[in-house]
Formats: sequence, structure tokens, C-alpha cells
Amino acid sequence: MPVFAKSAYTRDDAVRIALENSPDIKTAVQNLESAESQVTAAYGNALPTVDLSATYARTFGLDDVEKNSAISNMLDDAATKNEKLLAGILDNYSYALAAMGGYRWGTQIGITATQVLYAQGKVSAGTRIAKAYKRVNELNLETAKQDVRYNVEVAFDELIYLDSAIVILQSTIDQLQENLDYVTQAVQSGLATELDLIRVQISMDELRTNLQKTQKNRVVARNALLNTMGLPWDAEAEFTGDLRDPKNGYAAPDTVMSNVRQRRRELAQLDESAKMYEENIDIEQGGYKPTLVLGGSITYQDGQNDFFKWSAPDWDKNISKKIYLNFSMNLFNGMQTREAVVQAKTDLRKTQIQKETAERGIQLEMESAKNTLEDAQNQIEIQQRRVDLAQKNLDMTEAAYKAGRETQLNFLDANMSLKNARLDYLSAIVDWNKAYNAMLKATGEY
Repeated sequence: MPVFAKSAYTRDDAVRIALENSPDIKTAVQNLESAESQVTAAYGNALPTVDLSATYARTFGLDDVEKNSAISNMLDDAATKNEKLLAGILDNYSYALAAMGGYRWGTQIGITATQVLYAQGKVSAGTRIAKAYKRVNELNLETAKQDVRYNVEVAFDELIYLDSAIVILQSTIDQLQENLDYVTQAVQSGLATELDLIRVQISMDELRTNLQKTQKNRVVARNALLNTMGLPWDAEAEFTGDLRDPKNGYAAPDTVMSNVRQRRRELAQLDESAKMYEENIDIEQGGYKPTLVLGGSITYQDGQNDFFKWSAPDWDKNISKKIYLNFSMNLFNGMQTREAVVQAKTDLRKTQIQKETAERGIQLEMESAKNTLEDAQNQIEIQQRRVDLAQKNLDMTEAAYKAGRETQLNFLDANMSLKNARLDYLSAIVDWNKAYNAMLKATGEY
């Protein structure tokens, strides 16, 4: 759009842009992504763990480890065969002791794999908690979108009302200006008094003051709507749309409580939270259960006297293999498990109480919204009759005034009464729209 062109937004545009720019929705999306990651991580706890480790070390204070014949060399030519055999054994034993003491340079490379076979039921419970937490964040995202739509609708209705009020006020001013011109000429002709002129001028000043106030309120309402949409303030921004007209016969929201319970996201969130706390009880009770782990490792280990010298891997000589099954179970931990279970049950009960309270609050909110909507409908009918009567009164008064059978003051009063009636009718339409939106929100249909 060229920079010199005005930005024009419909109601749908305002809602769409607000949904795209809302920081609450962006935060909810990030929370949902985090929850999805936690579900994946929870599944990962059921998979095996494989670790690779490698160590190359230099140990100080050690002599070279070498094979020698120090004991054999101590024998003379008169040594018997058995003595020579024993000396060879002692030479090898001396070398083995030196090797056990360690080499200056050592290399160790190993791979270890472990698989949890049973972890006190915490892996499966943790996965279910992660899924419930993900669902809570999905509902939170839907709630954030609902709140944004509701706030935009309310702000948009307020702006449309102010636009219409400005039109009504301007129209009344134009009509009163004609009367002011007529009275001015009448004063000059001696057919009206100066007092008549003053009355018209006072009425005109009041209307212009009211118009200026309404125009300022519109600027504030426009900026508030732009702010809700996540856009910078724009003096050229225009909004086009209409208020809902009750005459078009909008369907009454579904107030059956069983259906409302299914639609209200707050209750669904509390249901998922209750599931999380139920699973947390199982996790805490897992302290009474054992843990069973299957594991295995294979390790290459080599020692040398010199830097960067290794022996080739040999399955039998320098590679160790191990497989194990580990069973562990806590026998006593100072009653920490028992108290943790009590606390988990308390958290669950708190959530259940919150849900019961929320259901009662929703019933009250729905009943209040229903009464407000009915009152708004009645007000529309009343204000419509006022407009009809005010218009009829103005037509009759104007005709009588021009014929000289009615005073100018009564004509001004009739004019102002019609203006007020139109504004009150428009205000009643806005109140009905607010009440209808509140009813949709209360019943979970928004």
C-alpha cells in the first residue's frame, strides 16, 4: 500500500491482524511448543541410553613398565631346572605387579548402554503428565485467541458507535445552523428577539462542544484498537463496519449447562490439571516400588610407557565386556514418600475445588449475561419508540413553528430531543452488542 494511502480495516481485518500480533498468543504458542518438546522428552525416558567415553591420561611418578629377567639373571650356571622355572615365574609376576601399578600413559575408550525396565511407574506416568500439560497449553492458546477476538470486537463496536455519534451530531449541527440562520434573519427583521438568538447560539455551542469531545474520544478509541491489533498509532487509519442489528435475528446462545461445561476452556484446563495431579500421585507412590535397570558396557583399555603409542585392540587381552541387571528399592527414607503422597493428594483436591468453584462462577456469569442481554433488548425497543416519537414531535413542532404557532424554544427542544434519542438508541445497540458478545463468551461459543 502506498505511503500516502489511508489504511482501511474491516472487522475481520482487525481480528486477523490482532491474532497475528498479539504478544499473549505468541507467548502461548511458545509455551505450547515447549509442552510438545516435553512430551517427546517424556517418551525418550522409555528408550535406552548409550554413552561413549574416551580418556587419555598421563600419570606422574611412575617408572616404565617393562619385562625383564632380573631374577633369572641372578642365577648362576649351577641353578637347577626348577630354580630357573621358578625364577621365570617370579620375573613375570614382577612384571604383572608393575603393570598393575599403572603406566605413564593410559588410554580408555568405552561404550555403555542402559535400559530402564521398570522405574517405579514414573516413566509412563510422566508421559501422561506431559500429554496433559500439552493439552493445557493448547487450551491456553485457544483461550488467548478468544480473548483477543473479544477485545477487538468490543473496541471495534465502540469505534463504530463513536463514528455514528459524530455523524448524528454533525447532522444535528447542520440542521441547527439552518435554524440559527433563520433566527438571525428574523432578529434583523424584527420578527424574533435577541433572546431567541442567544438560545440557538447556546444550543449550537453545546452541540459543538459535544462533537469535539466525541471526536477526541474517537481518537482514543482508534488508538486503543490499533494497540490491541499490535499496530502503531496511525491518524490516517480508517475502520469500516457495522454493529450487529438485533432485528436480523441472531441465534440465542446455547445455555444448557452440560454443553457449556464442554465448551468452556477454563473447565477443560482444570480437568487436564486434575489428570496431571492424579498422575503425580502415582509418581510419588512410586517411592514404594523398585527400580530395575539392564545395562552393558564394552571398554578398550591400554597402558604404555611412551606418548602416542597404543596396542591394537584385542578382544581377549585389552577389551573388557560386561552386562548387568540392577535392582534397587528404597526401604526407608524418613517417611518422605508418604508425605509426598499426602501433598500430591492435597494438590489434586485443590484443583477439584477450583473446578467446582469455576462451575458455579460460570453459572452466575451466564445468568448475569442472559439478564443483561434481555435488558439490552428491552432498551432497544424503548429507545426505538423514543426516536419515533421524537421525530414525530420534531416534525409537528417545526411545522407549527414556521406557521408561527409554536415558540422557537420548543422547536430547539424538539430538535435536541431527537438528537438525544438517536444517540441513546445507538448506545442501546452498542450495549446489546456488548451483552451478546459477553453471552457468547459466557457460554463458550465465542
